[in-house]
Amino acid sequence: MADMFSDEWMKGFMERWNADPELAGALEQIGFSSTIGYGFDGEEQPRGMIKVENGHVVEAGAYDGSTELNWDIRASEDNWKKWMKKPPGMMGLGVAYTSRKMKFNKGDYSAMIKDPRMAGPFIKSFAAMAG
Repeated sequence: MADMFSDEWMKGFMERWNADPELAGALEQIGFSSTIGYGFDGEEQPRGMIKVENGHVVEAGAYDGSTELNWDIRASEDNWKKWMKKPPGMMGLGVAYTSRKMKFNKGDYSAMIKDPRMAGPFIKSFAAMAG
């Protein structure tokens, strides 16, 4: 398996995201477009990024710092792996956020979590990460 958030890993994530109607399809229905960075807590910048247009990932790869992010989501490698094996539900997500195991260096966590049209697909994205 490719290193988490590497260019190859992010391209695989993009394929799985776009193939999941509960993820890409659900976000397409609300016209969700955003650029999202993923990485490890404590590092200067995220390692990987995806660009989502109308719910579908149109670009994915290693993050080189040249793209403006709407979201920058960080956690420890162990926590990322744990969530990929067993995606957090709404309660688990709240606990991860309030305990600072998942950090949003950029992006509005509370607005996202209060909107089930976004929160559900966000939780689904962890399963797409796992492959």
